[in-house]
Amino acid sequence: MMVGITNWQQQIPVPQDYFGANSWRLPLHPVPSQSPASIKGRFLRGAIAIAANGVPIFNPQNNRGEISAQIGELDQWGGHCGKGDDYHYHSAPLHLQDKVGKGNSIAVAMDGYPIYGLTEPHGSVPQGLDAFNGHWTKELGYHYHASTNYPYVNGGFHGQVTEAEGQVDPQPRARTFRPAGRPLPGAKISGFEQIGTNSYKLIYDQHGEKHEIVYSLENNSGLKVEYRNGSAGTNTETYFPSDGGGGGAPSPENRLPSLQRVPLSPAPVASSNTATTGSLKLESPSVGADGLLPVEFTGDGAGISPPLSWKEAPEGTKAYAVIMHHIDPEGKTKWYWTLYNIPAGVSSLAKNEKGAGTFGCNSVNHDIGYAPPHSKGPGPKTYVITLYALSQPLETKLPPSQVNRDILLEAMKGKVLGSSELKVVYSRSGTDELNRQEAPAPPTDPDRRSGYPKPPDDWVKDILPPARN
Repeated sequence: MMVGITNWQQQIPVPQDYFGANSWRLPLHPVPSQSPASIKGRFLRGAIAIAANGVPIFNPQNNRGEISAQIGELDQWGGHCGKGDDYHYHSAPLHLQDKVGKGNSIAVAMDGYPIYGLTEPHGSVPQGLDAFNGHWTKELGYHYHASTNYPYVNGGFHGQVTEAEGQVDPQPRARTFRPAGRPLPGAKISGFEQIGTNSYKLIYDQHGEKHEIVYSLENNSGLKVEYRNGSAGTNTETYFPSDGGGGGAPSPENRLPSLQRVPLSPAPVASSNTATTGSLKLESPSVGADGLLPVEFTGDGAGISPPLSWKEAPEGTKAYAVIMHHIDPEGKTKWYWTLYNIPAGVSSLAKNEKGAGTFGCNSVNHDIGYAPPHSKGPGPKTYVITLYALSQPLETKLPPSQVNRDILLEAMKGKVLGSSELKVVYSRSGTDELNRQEAPAPPTDPDRRSGYPKPPDDWVKDILPPARN
């Protein structure tokens, strides 16, 4: 895995828990669509198919619209890791043809139709393929074929799928540990190996110098990573999971499920809407366990910042910073609140706080201060407020009007002692009943921890076991 990537954003393959309610789901009986959907410029998030070995296959275009296979992003198997360190393919896994055996498909599209290799099961070249690389034969019915150029896999969906926020719905969540990486110029991945149970080593060369990333999942909860940076030395970090939805799949709080033939109700917010690294705990007296953000703190109300409070700061904390962000349906990150150099003695922010710390800019009106969420379209949208405990105040030569989220995150590198997230959900007034009704109680059935209605067994199939990357 990963060997051969030259356009790398420093992701590493971490095993994912695609089990139970977080499994991939496919129709057992595909139904042709009256309006077949192309994947070109569409379905740029999440999987469009699942390979026979359990690895998800994403659109050949990345979430920026570029064809991953043509810009050095993929390894020798046609895969790489997303922002959540989740391994997936962006082209056909042709190496599986020999593994699955003659006459068997190498993948299944999310509409339920199988994907075969470059030939028919008896070895002949496929004839009469449609725009989606599919056709109908007497022996197999409708099916797709892989190719060695665009679209590489199924070029669209001949069958019925449900689309939500730029992806086929539903999708399981990837388990995210580390923050999303950035491109590393001059790096080429030259090796990857498993060195123990849930322990791995990734090797890359950069400008002629060898580097290694050695990491392990400890008791399936924390991720310990040792960065061996050549002449720059070695440093070790330990990360803890947050429900990020990497690899293009947003967390379920960001979308409502829409399985066909299943009675629907609004997706409840998870029973815990916080995620913490270290001991730090962030809360808001205005946000309850349901996670709903009152209208007062949005563009439909007074548009002022919500109150926050925190406790159990790590030892050695000298300052705090706050960032509020949201990932839109196109996968772009927007930020609404950047506040830094909050004094160490402060443990709360009042409603519409103006006197603690230094405000940076937001991406909504590009001004300093808090920009209230003003979500577009119906349905709940999730916003993440993150508090960082820092080992020292931040220094930047830029004026506050130029201190954006990226600048702030860069300035905090090596100074974060702990962090805590508070996820809040808001729906535009008049477009969704979620903000006017009591939120449904979290499910008690452990096999339904996502909160979604369980689809009937005659329509969906849980794919097990998943890929263990």
